[in-house]
Amino acid sequence: MRTFSRTLARTGLLQVDSVNVLQRAHYMPLFSRMGPYDTELLRRAAERRPRRIVEYWAHVQAFMPVDLWPVMQHRMEHYRTRRGKWGVLEADPGLERSVLAAVRDRGPTTARVLDGEFSGPRSKEHWGWNWSDARRVLDFLFMVGDLAVAGRNPQFEVVYDLPERVLPPEVLAAATPSREDAAVELVRRAAASYGVASVQCLADYFRMPVADVRPAVATLVEAGELVPASVEGWHRPVFLQRDARLPRRVGARALLSPFDPVVWERARTEALFDFRYRIEIYVPAHQRVHGYYVLPFLLGDQIVARVDLKADRAARLLLVRSAFAEPHAPEEVAEELADELRSLADWLGLADVVVEPRGDLAGALASAVRR
Repeated sequence: MRTFSRTLARTGLLQVDSVNVLQRAHYMPLFSRMGPYDTELLRRAAERRPRRIVEYWAHVQAFMPVDLWPVMQHRMEHYRTRRGKWGVLEADPGLERSVLAAVRDRGPTTARVLDGEFSGPRSKEHWGWNWSDARRVLDFLFMVGDLAVAGRNPQFEVVYDLPERVLPPEVLAAATPSREDAAVELVRRAAASYGVASVQCLADYFRMPVADVRPAVATLVEAGELVPASVEGWHRPVFLQRDARLPRRVGARALLSPFDPVVWERARTEALFDFRYRIEIYVPAHQRVHGYYVLPFLLGDQIVARVDLKADRAARLLLVRSAFAEPHAPEEVAEELADELRSLADWLGLADVVVEPRGDLAGALASAVRR
């Protein structure tokens, strides 16, 4: 758990996503940094007392340290004013009060439990989400902080409860910082996670308005926590976090989830690694360039390849649907990637790795896997 806590402090957030073609998004950044680990650690941190992390709309839906709850109060009030994160919830204070009372009386509750009592016919009005009335109201109450996420059931449904039954009392009792101080704290944490970043990168980490980030950066520069810097090939002002390490050599080897902070901000990824990356989950199959669920492969201080992965749990196989090398990939990329895929398969409880013949790295990777 100490290793987990140190890793979480480094990443700051763990994005949550429902796609489970390989492994849930929030588990993967920990594997990339810690190697094979017991996923029960994350569940303990999120659901057992004292809770260390809680879900909130911090980047998008993400696990964040519980001590950020007071810092997010301004964001919660913003969502209350605009009626949710997309501004689509119809004004129905009576329904909100009724749903909130139901959760208070029943305890930890999912939308499905409340659907029969509070929901009318479903519609597809926004982004194709087929949300019931109960689900929409629960999401609104979560966004404004009247409810918190107590956990998720085996079907990955959100379980809601009152904040006082989810969060440690000292977190709820903590004073709410001013909007300016809250912005400084979020930028401070984003800078610690990134090491070096532009204003736009720092804004994206917690999805903050750039107008709030610029004065926060100025405050941290004045305090000496951020140092103006330059990065070769990156043609914008950037800032170095004062405690960031500057190693002579980087010995990393990791598969990166599409939702890993290293590749969140695509412009940053392209500037630092000369690696253009787009997630193609929502692209029609015949238009995909690299595949459905593509993970970049980091080796040393470069992203050298990308692989489209799928866990075939029934057959207990890790399927490599495609494998592509970057132009600057070293000769040992296939061997190194094969080792990392084997480690991933073992962690997922899969018996073997199967490489399909698509992509310029597929042949060499298949041979390396066989060896």
